[in-house]
Parts: sequence; C-alpha cells; structure tokens
Amino acid sequence: MLVLGIESSCDETGVALYDTDGGLLAHQLHTQMAMHAEYGGVVPELASRDHIRRAIPLTEACLAEAGKTLADLDAIAYTQGPGLGGALLVGASVANALAFGLNIPVLGVHHLEGHLLSPLLAEPKPAFPFLALLVSGGHTQLMAVRGVGDYQILGETLDDAAGEAFDKTAKLLGLPYPGGPLLSRLAEEGDPARFTLPRPMLNSGDLDMSFSGLKTAVLTLSKQVADADGHIDEQTRKDICRAFQEAIVEVLTKKSLAALKQCGMKRLVVAGGVGANKQLRAALDEAARRRRFEVFYPPLALCTDNGAMIAFAGAMRLRHAQAPGSYSIKPRWDLSALPPA
Repeated sequence: MLVLGIESSCDETGVALYDTDGGLLAHQLHTQMAMHAEYGGVVPELASRDHIRRAIPLTEACLAEAGKTLADLDAIAYTQGPGLGGALLVGASVANALAFGLNIPVLGVHHLEGHLLSPLLAEPKPAFPFLALLVSGGHTQLMAVRGVGDYQILGETLDDAAGEAFDKTAKLLGLPYPGGPLLSRLAEEGDPARFTLPRPMLNSGDLDMSFSGLKTAVLTLSKQVADADGHIDEQTRKDICRAFQEAIVEVLTKKSLAALKQCGMKRLVVAGGVGANKQLRAALDEAARRRRFEVFYPPLALCTDNGAMIAFAGAMRLRHAQAPGSYSIKPRWDLSALPPA
C-alpha cells in the first residue's frame, strides 16, 4: 500500500510517500522559519497562505523523487489536528480533493500520534509495548504505548511544555526566533558548574512536570548578572543556557526512569522536536546503559514536523482496517480520545 502523507499543522509543510512493503520512499519539507522570524513568532494567517503555495509543488516533487505518479497512490493521510485551524484546513483540503479525484481512501491523522510512531521509521525499530516520552512543541507527555491507538497518559506538563520553555527562555535571553535550537547550541559551550537552576516537580512523587517556574528563574538570574545597562556578556549567556538545559534534561530523564519502573517496561521511545537535543539523548543513553533498558529515537530529520510521520501513521491505521476519515479538522484534539486501531 502506497500512502501519501501531508503535514500542515503549524509552520512547516511536509509531504511524504510511505510504502508498506518498501518503507519511506521520499519526503519533502518546507519550513517557514525565515518568514516568521521577522515577527518573532508564528503568524497563523501567513502560515496558512504559505501552506497553500507549497502543498502541491511539494507533492509533485515527492512523487518525482520516488518515481511515482498520483495513479500509484492507494491512500492519502493528512494531519487532522491538533494545530492552527487555517493551516490544518490547507492539508485537509488538498488531501480530500486528491482522494476524491483519485477515488481512494483519505484518513485524518492525529499530529501527536505521528510523532509517537515516528521512531518506528528508524532501524532498529522498537517493538510494542513501550514507554514514550513525547516532547513536541506545546506537548510534553509520558505514556504507555501498547499498540497503535492504545495509549495511556502517565504524566504530562501542568503548564509550559519543554519545547515552549526552550523558546520562551531563549526570547528572555534575547535570542532570535526560533530560539530553542539556538539555546541548545549555546548550551554546548556553557559552563555546567557556574549556575544551578531549580528542577520543578523533580521529587513530586508523580510523573507530572512543570517548566514555567524554570523560565521565571532564568529571568531572575538574568537580571542578577546583567550590567548597569541590562546587558549580559556572551559567555554568561551561554552558561545560563547550559544551566537551563541541564535542569530540563534532568527532569525529563528522572521522570522517564520513574515511568519505566512504574509500568515495568524495558523500552523507551523519545519523539518530538526536543528529542533531537544532544544532551537529552546523551543523558538517556547513559541511563539506559546503567539501568539496562533500550532507548529509541526517530532519525534527526524526522524529529520535527514532517510528512513522513503522517504517511506512516496513516498506513498503520489503514493496515488495521481503520475506516477512512471525513473532511474535517480538529485544532484541539486529545490524543487519549483516539480509537484503538
């Protein structure tokens, strides 16, 4: 079965072809990062208009890369939610129009399910069941995954997600949009011993997390180390970045270990944009070595939003006889509300 996947939930247009026999055949991605940088954040109307411009050319490029035509498609999957309403409508419209014209099934996919299953595109791939640490944009969750559609949330952030905390902290430190990845790069050159920031809810006794207080602690520290004009020297900025990242990584690592122990699993899957963070991967790899469990990540190119994860999740749903979806979007959509496959 050859499935075309279309992702347009926010500020990246992703298109991919996944074959249930041949694997991922091609994927194309356009990021709107440079466009939104002028405004310091995502402008929903501009995002929607750019998706309109990119969706068809990226689809054509993807088909050409794989040496396929529209007539070869067996089904189309698109991101149904959650995300920006206007942006989601673009993907839904393109997917449903193509499917109607080709008389093939079309399926709406949950964006977070796409991230959750994306490590299955890597080699080696994890087997079910596994514990998932989902750190994507506005979501940070720990969940037990026993199969496609069988997800149990064990813990999540009570306020800012890890990705949001990275971006908001970067903005506090005067870093340009998108600041999260730049903060991580600066942290690599920071002194881990100079500053120590709080680890919110590290010893709360449950699997929930909180990162808004950490952002406030960075603001307080920044004011303390700034000169009379409010400026922070570059090395100090790097040291603050390192202290912030150390705190995030320690919380995510300890909560993941507690979740593994609670559910009795020996496999951890990390998915989402923050899953590309080098320090987080190093910490989890070391913990896996010491505690003797396996840890899996999606390929770096598939950590952020992309069409490959949507095509793959759609293929998994269709393989399990999931009924085709209707022309609709769900800007707010609880992952736990998904039906089992």
